[in-house]
Amino acid sequence: MWRHPAFRIGGSAVILALLLIVLPFAEMKAALQRVPLFVWPVALGVYMALHMIGVAKWRLLINAAGAALPFTTCARAYYWGLFGNTFLPSIVGGDVVKAGVAMSAARSKSGLVLGSLVDRLLDIVGMAAVAGIGAVLSPRALDPQSRRIFLGLGALLAIAAAGVAIGVVLLPVSRLPFRLRRRLVQIRQAVRATAGNPHALAAAFLLGMMLQSSLVVLNYWLGIVIGISIPLYVWLFVWPLAKISGLLPVTQGGIGVREAAQAALFAPFGVSAVKAVATGLVFEVVIIAGGLSGGALAWILGRRSGAAIRLEGQKAPAR
Repeated sequence: MWRHPAFRIGGSAVILALLLIVLPFAEMKAALQRVPLFVWPVALGVYMALHMIGVAKWRLLINAAGAALPFTTCARAYYWGLFGNTFLPSIVGGDVVKAGVAMSAARSKSGLVLGSLVDRLLDIVGMAAVAGIGAVLSPRALDPQSRRIFLGLGALLAIAAAGVAIGVVLLPVSRLPFRLRRRLVQIRQAVRATAGNPHALAAAFLLGMMLQSSLVVLNYWLGIVIGISIPLYVWLFVWPLAKISGLLPVTQGGIGVREAAQAALFAPFGVSAVKAVATGLVFEVVIIAGGLSGGALAWILGRRSGAAIRLEGQKAPAR
C-alpha cells in the first residue's frame, strides 16, 4: 500500500500539515516573507547548475562499468530523473527513471544499472562523510561517545559495501541456473570493470562530496535569508542527515520527512523549528521547480538529439 502514489502524496500532505499545525502560523508566514523575490530564480539557477556535477559523476560511473554513453545522453537521462524525483517515492525513484531513459542507448545495460547503483551508494556515503566532517567540527553536534558511534557506523557501512562487492566478484556463478548465471556474468563483468578503475571511483566520490557540500552552502545561504545565524559547519552536519532521511520511500520525493528531520537536528543548536522548517520549505520549492525545469531541459535535449539524428540521416548517401 505504501508504494501507491496516493499514499505517498497523502503522507507528504499529512507530515507537512502536522508541521504547519504544530508550528505558529504567524511566525512561519513571517519567516517565509523574509525571502526576497530575487532569491527564488538565483537559488533555482544555482541548483540546476550544481546538478551538472551530478551528470558528470553519474556518467563517469556508468561508463566505468561499460555503459559507453555520451554526455548529452547522460544529461538528458539525468534531468529526466530529476523530473521523476518530483513525482516518485523518496529520491531513489528518479534513479529508476534515469536508468530507464538511458537503457536503450547503453552498450552494457548491466553496466548502466550497476553504475547507477554505485552512484547512489556513493552519494549516501558522501553525505555521511560530509555529516561526519560537520560532526567533528561541531562541538555540540555529538558528545564524544556518540561521535565514536557515528564514525563507527560509517566505518561499518564502508566495510559492508566492500564485502558485498567482494562477494559479487567471488560468487560461484557456474553452480547457478543458466538464466541467472548469464545475468550474473554480465553483472560481474560490470563490477570488475568498475573495480578495475579506482581512479573513476575516487573521482566520482569527490564529485559527489563537492555536489553535496555545494548544496549545503546553498541551504546555508537560504537559512541566512530566513534568519538562521549559525556557522556553516553546523549545516554540514545537519543537512546531509536530513537528506538521508528523505530516502525513506514513505512520502512523495521525501517531502515533509526532510523538514521534520531538519527541525529536530537543528534543535540542539538553538535554531527554532519555525526557521528550520521554513528554510526546508523554501528549498523544497527550489527542488520542485528544479525537477520541472529538469523535465523541460531533458525534453529540449531529446528534441535536439532527434533532430540531429534525422539531419544526419538525410545527409547520408542513398544505397
